[in-house]
Amino acid sequence: YILIFVCKMLLLLYMYVRWCLSYHNTVILHNQGSLKICSKSIIFEPDDQNEPILKIPLKDCKRIEALEENEMALSDFLYGNAVSPYRYLRGERIVIFQLDIPKKTEDVVQTLLQLHRASCLDKLGDQTAMVCIHKHTRTIQLLKYAFLFVYSFQCVSESPHMDCEAEMITPLVTNPGHVCITDDNLYFQPLNSYPDSVVQIGLRSIRRIYKRRHGLRPLGLEVFCTENDLCSDIYLKFYNTKDRDELYYYIATFLENHITEQTAESYMLLWQRGHISNYQYLLHLNNLADRSVNDLSQYPVFPWVIDDYSSPQLDLLNPASFRDLSKPVGALNTERLERLLDRYRDMPEPRFMYGSHYSSPGYVLFYLVRVAPEHMLCLQNGRYDHADRMFNSVGETWKNCLEGGTDFKELIPEFYGTDCSFLKNMLNLNLGRRQGGGQVGDVELPPWASDADDFLQKMRAALESQHVSEHLHEWIDLIFGYKQKGSEAVAAHNVFHPLTYEGGIDCDSIEDPDQKIAMLTQILEFGQTPRQLFTTPHPQRITPHFHNISSGTSNSTSMESFEDLTEESKKLAWSNMNRLTAQSNHKIHKEAVTGIAVTSNGASVFTTSQDSTLKMFSKESSALQRSVSFSNMALSSCVMLPEDKTVVCSSWDNNLYFYSIAYGRRQDTLMGHDDAVSQICWRDNQLYTASWDSTVKVWKCMAADISSNKRTQFEPLAELEHEAGVNTIAISPAGTLLASGTKEGTLSVWDLASFSMLHQLSCHSGKIHQVAFSPDSRNILSVGEDSCLKVTDVQTGMLLSTIHAEDEQRCFCWDGNVVLSGGQSGSLLVWDLLSSKVIHSIPAHSGPITCIWMNEQCSSVITGGEDKQIMFWKHQY
Repeated sequence: YILIFVCKMLLLLYMYVRWCLSYHNTVILHNQGSLKICSKSIIFEPDDQNEPILKIPLKDCKRIEALEENEMALSDFLYGNAVSPYRYLRGERIVIFQLDIPKKTEDVVQTLLQLHRASCLDKLGDQTAMVCIHKHTRTIQLLKYAFLFVYSFQCVSESPHMDCEAEMITPLVTNPGHVCITDDNLYFQPLNSYPDSVVQIGLRSIRRIYKRRHGLRPLGLEVFCTENDLCSDIYLKFYNTKDRDELYYYIATFLENHITEQTAESYMLLWQRGHISNYQYLLHLNNLADRSVNDLSQYPVFPWVIDDYSSPQLDLLNPASFRDLSKPVGALNTERLERLLDRYRDMPEPRFMYGSHYSSPGYVLFYLVRVAPEHMLCLQNGRYDHADRMFNSVGETWKNCLEGGTDFKELIPEFYGTDCSFLKNMLNLNLGRRQGGGQVGDVELPPWASDADDFLQKMRAALESQHVSEHLHEWIDLIFGYKQKGSEAVAAHNVFHPLTYEGGIDCDSIEDPDQKIAMLTQILEFGQTPRQLFTTPHPQRITPHFHNISSGTSNSTSMESFEDLTEESKKLAWSNMNRLTAQSNHKIHKEAVTGIAVTSNGASVFTTSQDSTLKMFSKESSALQRSVSFSNMALSSCVMLPEDKTVVCSSWDNNLYFYSIAYGRRQDTLMGHDDAVSQICWRDNQLYTASWDSTVKVWKCMAADISSNKRTQFEPLAELEHEAGVNTIAISPAGTLLASGTKEGTLSVWDLASFSMLHQLSCHSGKIHQVAFSPDSRNILSVGEDSCLKVTDVQTGMLLSTIHAEDEQRCFCWDGNVVLSGGQSGSLLVWDLLSSKVIHSIPAHSGPITCIWMNEQCSSVITGGEDKQIMFWKHQY
């Protein structure tokens, strides 16, 4: 009996001590704040920023219960290890939450119990908030449960077009909710009412909208209400592509008449001609390639451009100061590259050269930890990285990128911006101590930078320098262009893990949820290769080269001054092309006019026509002076030879006719082709003829004086074969290249030194009417039956720009930026290629305009049309 009594007393004592300990380990939260119930934990965020965030893992909870009507208790979890900004609780402790919604406390507890029991939800991660209870909120919002969406429409007359579930994407967080679009506004209602209960964007305020990849899947949509590529107004991720596309096309249709959509080709043309900076162009390319500051796995990527981070002075005129932009970071160090290639050769398929990417969430936060510490803590489970692995020094980081075995990262836009805060520890963060004992603080800058602002200014100067401008296209080929994938990527040593490329794996086809989540996590954390924007070599930027006039003789100085004056007069003429005014019009043919040739003094105008005649018109007397018939078939074109003594005409009867102006008769006939001759050109004593027999022939004139009253001897030099009839040709201003356009829409570029083809591309969907080189010979403009104007880069053969006209354009003149064209409507159109718009329309002929001529000073224009007329035009200043 005594033993039993002692045991009972000991038991009572134990229970009393246990009750006392429990009481003293009870925590009652009196701080105002928000309680967020997630899939794997409960997070309490106090309104007082000096108080730490309280995070309680659900897996450690053994008892969850409702106490009074407004209290909820969690007990039997481990306590210890507080790391700002999160306090992880470990040990036996009770936390009591006093809710502002007492009638719903039981519902919250039941939800917690369901989450606690649902082991499958353990796989989701803490990024998806399931319940959010705010101190000012009187409703509970539950994912996968009943949810009442009440949108605060701006106007009672608004009519909803569609609504669906979606997520708002911000760095490292996906916020689920509901999206709705009306005829005036776009609404997004987050489940947790953060950052607002409803996000509202007026459709008329939207400037741009882009489809996005998220996790390499076509589910994203980003909306911009400003021209700032680094700041969007909302980034949405949908649960299926159909909903995303429906919303996109609704907004795009609404915006069609309000904004102009820009393409990679249009931005390229702006950049190539110096209308936008290197920095702006790279931002545009990143934007078009699905890179966004809201998605750290696809953050905008910028290149390292400087190689010298140790000299006291930075010499931007010395090429040795710059990094080789033709190689990826991993290929800059030859010894390291050899080791990587040895591993690559021994690797089974699928093979890759680099085990890490040049852009990933970890690398982005490596640079931005001083301004976004919460993101790094979120990414690394509440801890900063080791102090020696932090972004401590620009020079050390570049050195590690050159020598490290797994470090191939590029830079981010902030290195070329104006905000230097990411280089300074302005928040006084405790980022740890390095092995040498030094505290991690501000980033150590190169010796040539006096401070952070000076560092960014010199980085911007380097990015916009002439050396980088001349080589930036090589880096674009690696990141956004044709060297991103395939055999070109292998040859350029630019091959990354297959999971970083779009189409590398179809996550939707994976049925195992664990494997699917693991794959998505790997894609999001490892980094993603940008969407490929170019499949052919990117053209080089046109950079100005300045000449030292004072170093030449006075004669050369005067000649250059005269050339400068001529160029200024040309610029003035083209800038006033919308002031072109008709001087006179004359009906001199019985059929459509096909060609115009003018003497150097502009006094005599020669025209050919489908009525098979060549006619000479005097501009001074406004009278027809001569009419010559060579054949019973149409004449297709004409050209004036040097010294204004001979006109050459091409005919549909396969022949070429030489007309002597001095003797007033046909001087010679050349039987040149097996089908109609469509166009002729003359350059440097050589005649170029295009024919519908699918050839272009080059003829060498053997006569010393072609204007003499003797038969002219021509020796064939070359025959350029095509796959279809050639309808038009043009010679470059330097006389080194020839462009040809066929009846099937193929554009070809030929080297006249070797008579070899440089490029060939299917440019138009129908006959090409005319091609012409730009004055600098860098681009070719073509017009065709498909009513398109297309600009092609001569160096790469890449199509730079496509402009769709309302009607078919038949002929044109251009200065590289502005186009004067004539088409089916009979009007002359003035185009601005940079904006891809018609800036002026000038009524002209009563039928289609078939040919156009412009003098060297660009001050006088003559047009011919199917209305059988020629018209004379002048600028009115």
